[in-house]
Amino acid sequence: MAIGAAAQAAESWTTYNTKPGKGNLIFIEGTSTMHDWRVQGTVIGGKFMAGPGFPTDPAAAKPGKVEAKTENVFIPVRALKSVKADGTPYSESMDDIMYEKLRMEQHRNISFALNEFTLKEVPQGADGAFVFEAKGTLQVGGESKDIVMPVQMKVEGKAITFSGEIAAKMTDFKIEPVSALAGTIKTGDDIKLGMSWVVQTR
Repeated sequence: MAIGAAAQAAESWTTYNTKPGKGNLIFIEGTSTMHDWRVQGTVIGGKFMAGPGFPTDPAAAKPGKVEAKTENVFIPVRALKSVKADGTPYSESMDDIMYEKLRMEQHRNISFALNEFTLKEVPQGADGAFVFEAKGTLQVGGESKDIVMPVQMKVEGKAITFSGEIAAKMTDFKIEPVSALAGTIKTGDDIKLGMSWVVQTR
């Protein structure tokens, strides 16, 4: 009976796998004494697990904590590239500096684990989004930090798109801002982290 109850509980959870391709985006933006900068990538791995009663129908959804978790969510550091304002490649030398700062040789992935998911707002129209507060642990360059991120969720058939962004600092992850050419070029400590992640059931 215990085994049967455990199996039934597992079946009540829905697994959403990353949907490769268009729609996935991770970016980091910052400033420098020379110009603003941006790095981005489109490779996100892992799963989103929705528990019993997870809200996907606005008519039945009510604000409050929901059962949800992530499994092995990661972004390969090598997949991040520096880009210009129009999205075209910027500089391989900047990419190399970024990889060094992110300690890629020792920590090849940026990872995230969801700890708590709370529904804050229900969609008000057909094109509206569910608004959640996500609490989780973000690991960059081997350093972990607990974060709180507002997350919008849109449901389309079997697919769900999560999107959000937060402000952070390089030094939160023990990353020293870049200083080059005898200090004439420096990056600011403040950064913005953002993502759009598409997952779907089979």
